[in-house]
Amino acid sequence: MQTEQSRQIVRQLQERPEARVLVVGGGINGVATFRDLALQGVDVTLVERGDYCQGASGASSHMIHGGIRYLENGEFRLVHESVQERNGLLAVAAHHVKPLRTTIPIFSTFSGILSAPMRFLTHRSGKPTERGAVLIKLGLVMYDAFAGVKRNTPWHTFVGRKASLEQLPAMRDDVKYTATYFDASVHNPERLTLDVLRDGLAANPQARAANYVSLVGNDGGKATLRDELTGETFEFAADVVVNATGAWTDLTNQDMGAPTKYMGGTKGSHIVLDHPELHAACAGREIFFEHTDGRIVLIYPLGDRVLVGTTDVDADMSTDAVCTEEEVDYFFDLVGHVFPKIAVDRSQIVYRFSGVRPLPRHDDTAPGFVSRDYRIERRDGGNVVFSLVGGKWTTFRAVAEDLTNQVLEQIGLTRSVQTAGLAIGGGRNFPTTEEGRRAWVSARTGFAGAERLDVLLERYGTRADEVLPYLGGPDDVPLAGLGNSNELTTGELTYMVEREQIGHIIDVLVRRTALAFRGLVTHELVAQLGDELAARLGWDADRRAAEIRGCESVLHDKHQVVLV
Repeated sequence: MQTEQSRQIVRQLQERPEARVLVVGGGINGVATFRDLALQGVDVTLVERGDYCQGASGASSHMIHGGIRYLENGEFRLVHESVQERNGLLAVAAHHVKPLRTTIPIFSTFSGILSAPMRFLTHRSGKPTERGAVLIKLGLVMYDAFAGVKRNTPWHTFVGRKASLEQLPAMRDDVKYTATYFDASVHNPERLTLDVLRDGLAANPQARAANYVSLVGNDGGKATLRDELTGETFEFAADVVVNATGAWTDLTNQDMGAPTKYMGGTKGSHIVLDHPELHAACAGREIFFEHTDGRIVLIYPLGDRVLVGTTDVDADMSTDAVCTEEEVDYFFDLVGHVFPKIAVDRSQIVYRFSGVRPLPRHDDTAPGFVSRDYRIERRDGGNVVFSLVGGKWTTFRAVAEDLTNQVLEQIGLTRSVQTAGLAIGGGRNFPTTEEGRRAWVSARTGFAGAERLDVLLERYGTRADEVLPYLGGPDDVPLAGLGNSNELTTGELTYMVEREQIGHIIDVLVRRTALAFRGLVTHELVAQLGDELAARLGWDADRRAAEIRGCESVLHDKHQVVLV
């Protein structure tokens, strides 16, 4: 059982069991809507049945992009909005959103010119037909045009075979051209989501948010909530409910007594490789291309690891999404398609993950052609329920703005704060140059060494200043089993417990840090985290043992991590 202090947020919900608006779902779209409503002065509460960013928002390809391939689907509005939102995030969330050089290898000149219009008209993939240079060039010209004149990314470039192999010598030698353009990456989507959430909490004293609290009913304007850590249930009144539970939207509506058939999500899986040769072959850029089945896939260096993905298959919502062995074989095949001389095997996989995209019901439309746009469905009753159907990572601010505007109209308020151009969390005053970064670190060396400060700046942005008072004391020691004293210390862990709503050991390893993603978790580390969190959260010996078993089970069953 957690201590009273550790679940103080649940006690606050029970002491004042009402809000004008209840947001259900702690993925990026729910959290962004919570922030927007809080900024407008609305009494808003958010609940998430698991941890923040635990579902599809934490299982993305780690890209912030305009969706060049959506042009083929005719989703011009979505691409324009996505490119503009990408540009905005590069400016307001520079601590997590970075420019990403992306290269497309091209093996033909005219292929796909005839089949592309048919794909556009029918939204069925049909027999795979390679997209050639002419088609890709046309798409990139349109894509660059959507970025506008006030762009913060370079224009695309096209080079022939000789220059392509000079830049990427490990690539297939029958490549005819490569096209290179810029999108953006988000190295730690979980921490960016948490930053957006904390901005909402800071904006409005009435705003409240709780993870590990689920909605299990809604009748006559009162929702029934359950604390997933204690099993306790209580009623909570709200004039408006925003259902932002992604692929689980229909299941949430069913729990509220109003079944819907809005969703038709598809599963996307990825693997993370510790593979220095493949990492070097990418030359610091994402390799983004069409595989032999027509699926758009990627090979993407993230820090010192390589991300490979993704699949796009219809999801079974009755089971957990996991990366299968068949999908791993597919990923190895796609690596060989571009880098035929680079061997890849399962021993190099340090992490696997899979999530369900929150796509609308699509019947016989091929999964790759299901719209990535969104819509908002409304249901009237004891309280008004707005259900978000669809929505992608890149456009979370715009989606939240649309949802917020509809909620404000319903409760008779008007927008007072614009979120476009508003800095996010640790992106405020973030040093974007190497000189600025060195100056930031130099000014804080009294708290920790330069390498440790670099880790904190990368993890929190300028919000790292909040962590510094927790460091340097006699009880601030590195956690065992990491092989690097700069990765995580007990002082920082205390900060996470006090400020970031830790519920389980796995929250620290997957969503407060990227230790699991990078393959740095050991039995020793999990055991010490069990000890440290037990002391801070009031766990008894049985609860500590259960937490360790649960953490290792999640790592093994969902991410196929083999601990040493």
